[in-house]
Amino acid sequence: MKFLRLWIAVGCLVGAEARSQDIAREASDWKPQIPRVWDDAAIASLELPLPSLEHTPKHVPSSYFEAIPTRTIWKSYPVYHPDREPEGYWEWLHEQEPQVAFDPERLKTKADWIEAGERVFRQGGDYSTGSELRLVRTREAFETIGIRVTADGELPYARYVVREKGIVELDQSSCASCHMRVLPDGSLLLGGPGDIPLGPMLAFETRQELREGIDDVPITRDDIDYRFAAVPWLTPDPGDFAVGMSGEELARVFDRLPPGVFVRQRTSYLHPVRTPDLIGVGRRRFLDATGLVHQRSLVDLMRYAALNEGVDELASYNGFRPAADDGKTLPDPKTWVRSSDAQLYALALYLDSLQPPPNPNPFDESARRGRILFEREGCGRCHSGLDYSNQKLVPADGFAPRKEHVERGWVTDVHVGTDPGLTLRTRRGTGYYKIPSLRGVWYRGPFFHDGSLAALEDVFDPRRLEDDYMPTGFRGPKGGQSKRPRARVRVGSLRE
Repeated sequence: MKFLRLWIAVGCLVGAEARSQDIAREASDWKPQIPRVWDDAAIASLELPLPSLEHTPKHVPSSYFEAIPTRTIWKSYPVYHPDREPEGYWEWLHEQEPQVAFDPERLKTKADWIEAGERVFRQGGDYSTGSELRLVRTREAFETIGIRVTADGELPYARYVVREKGIVELDQSSCASCHMRVLPDGSLLLGGPGDIPLGPMLAFETRQELREGIDDVPITRDDIDYRFAAVPWLTPDPGDFAVGMSGEELARVFDRLPPGVFVRQRTSYLHPVRTPDLIGVGRRRFLDATGLVHQRSLVDLMRYAALNEGVDELASYNGFRPAADDGKTLPDPKTWVRSSDAQLYALALYLDSLQPPPNPNPFDESARRGRILFEREGCGRCHSGLDYSNQKLVPADGFAPRKEHVERGWVTDVHVGTDPGLTLRTRRGTGYYKIPSLRGVWYRGPFFHDGSLAALEDVFDPRRLEDDYMPTGFRGPKGGQSKRPRARVRVGSLRE
């Protein structure tokens, strides 16, 4: 027995050394394989069609996309709560020289590329010295909005950037601005489901501009605030909700968005979305709550990131181009900016490397009872596999699944009664919702595609199936029950 234990120990050591050698060899042999992102054929088949087939977007051709200038990734610096900023920090920032923080020629290993991908992830390109900068440097904003900071006092949703010595700008338009979370212990989870209070922040900025004398002109159909959420081929058009609104009225709409829920392009003020968890995103067959993007490889994740830099708003929806000045004509590509293929490649590698935080919840007797309930109630029919999702799509009530999607095995025959607004009445709609992963639910929330439930306990509250139930998260800009998921599960039995 001693000999056997010794042999096992030696075998483990030899095995560990061999694995180390394999990893080192793999690292030395690794070479970046940067694909061409805007391949016209791949882009044409990237997204599922809209419920109105004739309005399914036709994205800009590669000749246009590749004529858009690529952005520079600059060295960036933390933003602190006004009471936690190191003494002399603001003055020190003004003395810094601009430094380029992404140079593909200097990236040699996969680890180099992943590290560079984090820098891409944490920097956007919409720089401000105006109201946004003033917002993060005033205590009033933090007190009014309830912005969370890390244990070190850092405001993680924004970064300072120096592109010219003596000028400090604020960047709050990065992927990380939305896709990160401050955990209860004050640590930062990059790539986690967003908890940025974007709605209250926009409301605060809007009111601040009104106080400073910005003309409060009612929104018209010529304004980007309308086109941002418009679906003009529908009656009524969801974008019309904002037409005629004053700045204060729009601010009250933003007030209703809980942290982690926001109105992004191609959604609407009536149908916002929660920010998803990006940890494990490389394993997902479909991206977006509506399954909008079919992810066939990591290159599709790069394409999805490129679209969400705003290029998707240049697409033609049967002649309607939301980001065009006149709603129709493509602007000069030189007036836009995009990430380079190398930057998107680094970003995808970084996202694919993200790992969940350690779960502080033990698998105890209560959890064992929960597993029995999970199995008994048939939850695993949809929530199966490594990520507790069968990676399929659920048709919304009122939508007939497309034959080709059924034949490919993408569609489940389960109907859960989820509010169909996002998937049938926005430009992110497909007629479906994807079955979400249950991995990491302990650190996620709010729940459902619209963030209408604030906590996991609310999902299992039998009262939410009653007609007079008021959602605990997002309630809709009219204050009513426009967002009331009605999943048909026997939630009453879960009270056991």
